Parts: sequence; structure tokens; C-alpha cells
Amino acid sequence: MSKKLFLLPGDGIGPEIMAEVKAIIDWMNSAGLAKFETDEGLVGGAAYDAHQVSISEGDMEKAMAADAILFGAVGGPKWDKVPYEHRPEAGLLRLRKDLDLFANLRPAICYPALADASSLKREVVEGLDILIVRELTGGTYFGTPKEIVTLENGDKRAVDTQVYTTPEIERIARVAFELAKTRRNHVFSSEKHNVMRSGVLWKEVVTRVHAEEYADVQLTHILADNCAMQLVRNPKQFDVIVTDNLFGDILSDAAAMLTGSLGMLPSASLGAEDAKTGSRKALYEPVHGSAPDITGKGVANPIAMIGSLAMALRYSFGMIEEANKLEAAIAKVLADGLRTGDIAAKGEATVGTKDMGAAVLKAFQASF
Repeated sequence: MSKKLFLLPGDGIGPEIMAEVKAIIDWMNSAGLAKFETDEGLVGGAAYDAHQVSISEGDMEKAMAADAILFGAVGGPKWDKVPYEHRPEAGLLRLRKDLDLFANLRPAICYPALADASSLKREVVEGLDILIVRELTGGTYFGTPKEIVTLENGDKRAVDTQVYTTPEIERIARVAFELAKTRRNHVFSSEKHNVMRSGVLWKEVVTRVHAEEYADVQLTHILADNCAMQLVRNPKQFDVIVTDNLFGDILSDAAAMLTGSLGMLPSASLGAEDAKTGSRKALYEPVHGSAPDITGKGVANPIAMIGSLAMALRYSFGMIEEANKLEAAIAKVLADGLRTGDIAAKGEATVGTKDMGAAVLKAFQASF
């Protein structure tokens, strides 16, 4: 039975890195390893240029019907002055909200060949393997009221609202605990219960879910500011970190840079498991942005996009062997010394997007 993959390359380098993923998908289909049906749509600035919205209703329907979505990147200075509700990022936020993609998985893995690319010492990051589980559909980014109002004296006041409910915290906690059981069995729950009421509820609910359902998993509570400090001081102490939308955004970017480059890291955004089919709505994307400064130059690093495909194989299609082999192909290419500009040491030879993508595909093919 064929599986539907909906591709949303987006803006900037999105189409360039998506092309390398399409080559891998096409080879898997031709080799009989999979039967993927692919369709492609517009999102972000590209959608605004075509439809004056950040994602069209037609493409939202295709996203809802897909077994998984592969997403490139959105945004760029070209669209800085579009109406706020139609800004490129609004397309991604709508996908997350309408598909209820509440669990964002952001791994931070330091490949041995790239340990010296990190801004931290090799011994601090070599062997790093962290998974941040970020709640994605609640909290400050979606809470209301969210507004800027003019006061009677002419001053302005901006308000963003942090809101979480018990069920929202329960379900993200369960995802974190389940994933920890497949790793090193340790969850760090990060919030600010010392100054935020939402943090008090977060800690209370995570503690209860742990005691009632996952007592065999180690749980450590850590304040978000301390977590940020510890990520720099001793990152390898962490296994799975579960946190809210705002802190997850910040902590995952910090963790990503420990590995040497945002261009290296994929992510998955998952919805609730369907009670009948066991499937989940899912969107997979690199954690980096649209990089308008290098758009069209053919030098973007496609590894995070390829890694996102590997996560899709694992979490949406149960193709564990293929996912492992694709990730191993990335590691082999790096061990062989291939580097795009973002991960190259000073004076080191570099390759472009297409050459890096072709090398990963060749290594992937050779593993079968």
C-alpha cells in the first residue's frame, strides 16, 4: 500500500535541500524499498506570492490527508512587510495547530567527525545525544490575549499569555517518558515553577504522570534557566528534556549549536495517535531557517533535511532499518571528510548541496 508524502519546500534554501530528499525518495521507490506517493505545495512567502496567504486551503487539505509532511523552511526579508497574520511563519504555525502537532522532537547529536566544529571543547560534546521534547501547540505562542494596546496616556502595552491545561501537559509528558524508555531512561522536565504559575502546574502534572505510569523511568526536575546553563557546562548529563513551547524553542536552539551547526539537525512534530489506526499526523523539518543570504548559491547543507526524512521513516512509516541506514550514511559521509561550508574548519575543502546530497544517497544505496 502506498504512503502519501506531502512536500512543502517553502522559501530560501528550502527548495534546494528538498531536491536532495526527493532524489532519495525516488531511489527508494525505484529500488522497491518503498511506495511513496508525493505531492508538492506552497508555504510561507512562496504561498503569499501566489495566493496572498501563508498556506492555501487546498494545500491545507493535502496536508491533512498526508501520511507525513516534509517541510523545508519559510521566511526572508522579501516578506518583512506583509500583514502580520500572513507572515511566512504563520503557515507553519497553522500546520502545527490545525494538525494538532503537539510533540516536537528535536535531537542534538554530535557526530564524532564534527566534534571540533562545536564552539565547546571536544571532550564536552563528543558523543552528545540529547532529545528535546517540546510542547508545540500551547503556551505563550498560542495563549490569548495576545495583543498590543494603547493606554490612555499614549503608552503602549504588549501582552502574551502563557496557558497550559492538565491534558496538554499529560500528553507531552507521556511522549517524553515513552521515548526515554527507548534511550537511556532519564527524563529532565524543565520549567520555571519558582516564578510562573504555569510552571507550578507543569511540575505537578509531570510528577503525577511519572508516579502513576512511568515510575521505572528516572525523572529530574530542572529550572529552565539552570537547564540552559547546564547545556553549556555539561550537556552529556542529559538524555530526554521535556519542556514547554517557549523554553523548548530556546533550549533546543542552544542544544543544536552544541553540535557545531544548526544545518545538521532534523526535527519531528507529531500529533496524537489515532485510536483505530495507530497512525499520527506528522511534520518533519530541519531546525535551521531559510538562510536567504545563501539562497540560490548551491552551498546549503542538506543533511538536516535528509535527517528529517530518516525521522519520517522511523516515526511515521515504521521503517526502522531504512532510517538507521540513512542516518549511518550521513555519518559515513562525514567520516569520509565531506563538508559543506557551515561545518568546515578554516581552510578545509567544501562541497555544495548537490554533491553532499549525492554522497549521502550513494552511501545509503551501498548499504542495501
